[in-house]
Amino acid sequence: MTTVQRLTDRKRGAILEAAIAEFRANGFETTSMDKIAARAQVSKRTVYNHFPGKEELFAEILMQLWESSAEQHALSYRHDKPLRPQLLELMQSKMRMLSDSNFLDLARVAIAATIHSPERTQDMVARLGEREEGVNTWIGAAQADGRLKPGDPAFAAHQLQGLLKTFAFWPQVTLGQPPLAAALQQQVVDSAVDMFLANYEVAGASR
Repeated sequence: MTTVQRLTDRKRGAILEAAIAEFRANGFETTSMDKIAARAQVSKRTVYNHFPGKEELFAEILMQLWESSAEQHALSYRHDKPLRPQLLELMQSKMRMLSDSNFLDLARVAIAATIHSPERTQDMVARLGEREEGVNTWIGAAQADGRLKPGDPAFAAHQLQGLLKTFAFWPQVTLGQPPLAAALQQQVVDSAVDMFLANYEVAGASR
């Protein structure tokens, strides 16, 4: 890596750190690219060289938090393994992300921004929605293998992840409740997976 590239990467990292601090402290609407540049100790032009706008910068922050929670290790479907342990691992990864205090803080900012100005945040929300594709893909592969009942994989994925978010996202984001204790996290994951498989698994297809 060249010296110029290292400097560019350091500046990008400084911008992201500054943006996280500004968004958490001041919310989406009040935070400006000027404030982010000042906190990062770079020029406003440098900020715009890395990110075309505040919406894209905020979406990038949430995606990085998502990835740091091990969502990037979302399992590929394995036809030679039982469904339940595969789904448990997938949902445990999801639970780790939902329990990240940084992610929850910024999710509150994102929801407030969407309510206040939905037309400005549509792209940000759409980009975040793309991060759900790993579960959709896994369900679609299990359906194609004849082990889950046919249907819309996106609908099924939304149902499954909604079972987690009911306990480990919405109460924390909307009511300020603390993240779930580890034992309760596991209970929620176990019951969500069991409820999902009770409805969708094809009888006699387990391996």
